[in-house]
Amino acid sequence: MNVRVPATELRRSTAPWAGALVLGTALAFLYALGGGPWWRGTAAWTEQWTSMALWTRSLLVFLWPLAVGLGALQGLRDHRSRMTELLASTPRPAWHRGAAVAGTTALTLVSAYALLVLLGGVQVFANTSYGHAGWLPVSLVGAFALVAGAVLGMGAARALPSALTPPALAVAAFAVTVLCQPSPDEAVPTPLAPNRLSLLSPAAAQVREALLTLSASAHTGQALWLLGMAATGFALLTAVSRRARLLALTPVLAGAALALLVLPSDPRHTYVVDEAAAERVCDGPVCVTAMHQGRLADVAGPARRALRLLRTALGDGAPATVRESTALRGIGDTPERSSRTVLVDFDDGMIAGAKGEDLTRALIAQALAPACFARSDRESGITGELAAQSVAAGWVLGDLEPFGGTVHAADDQLALARPVWKRLTALPRAEQLARITAARDAALRCEGFTLDVLNGGATR
Repeated sequence: MNVRVPATELRRSTAPWAGALVLGTALAFLYALGGGPWWRGTAAWTEQWTSMALWTRSLLVFLWPLAVGLGALQGLRDHRSRMTELLASTPRPAWHRGAAVAGTTALTLVSAYALLVLLGGVQVFANTSYGHAGWLPVSLVGAFALVAGAVLGMGAARALPSALTPPALAVAAFAVTVLCQPSPDEAVPTPLAPNRLSLLSPAAAQVREALLTLSASAHTGQALWLLGMAATGFALLTAVSRRARLLALTPVLAGAALALLVLPSDPRHTYVVDEAAAERVCDGPVCVTAMHQGRLADVAGPARRALRLLRTALGDGAPATVRESTALRGIGDTPERSSRTVLVDFDDGMIAGAKGEDLTRALIAQALAPACFARSDRESGITGELAAQSVAAGWVLGDLEPFGGTVHAADDQLALARPVWKRLTALPRAEQLARITAARDAALRCEGFTLDVLNGGATR
């Protein structure tokens, strides 16, 4: 096959439109819905390489059905031209014609997906200093999924030449991707369907934990399944007899069988912690993950000052280190806590947006009254807890200030905190320390409301 054939296909077929539609749909979704979760927090699609790759894979929930439908539309071309018998009578092998059609569509779809990844990659490159190649398999499987889906659509439309075939295939594919997409609200994305079956859909879960990535067994199993799907699609595209069409189903069945043997049955073995990204990078007693090593310089100074002030205020019972939390948790789960370490969550707006003195105050608050109600782009926490943290940090620093970076207004925080602050600071120093210690113990156990304890009430 010379280059003139694919060049002609690119000019005269719908292949370029397939790529343009896939890329345009993805960009419209990402940018028209600018307030979506893919733009927020440490797992935003422009923050880290793995998050970018997984967010683009999650878009396959509608890009993959689109590729299947467009492939089916392309597969109907010979039927629409009413030249099927004439083309079959030419000496050119059927697989030559099939390869030209499938190859040009695959080229445009892969190019569209690559451009989408490139756009995200440029922004990630500007936002993080942590580079690695672990995200590549995620994106390669995603691009292959578009190709396999389109080729399967072509083959199916050639076998079932009807105007209803493309929309029917697209709707069926969309139903599969929606039903199989895991929920991101658990600590590890968990599907409603059995895990192995859900992984036959190429669409990944929406990204909420930046440390999570797909396991090697998930990549391998999905690649086997997609390889069988593409082989069956191509065989159907070139089959000229009923027997050949039946035999063409063999690869997809074999691919499904092999994939089900390889794919993990447990979601915890599908979405796994990227150990390299979670490794600690430390500056003395202050540690963050390798993924966020670019933040260490900004955190280290304020964190050291917070530790010194806590040591002065609490003595030997004060925390000795500051560390980024790496514990996985679901939406609404209690954040990780420790009496000896101040745990930092960069998804908590109170900490993520703070620098210098504000960060020192936030870390002191987190040490004396660690939050029980999580705060992130999907969790608001509660005003009373922020007020308690304001009082606790103010007790160390000598003034009462509200915290920014949350959905709770400063006036609302101060309205709750100010009366408690006045009663606490009117007490003798020893009694103040006793209340702070009791409040800290209650917060570490998540028993009752810390603000009540600071106000002299018992935990409830």
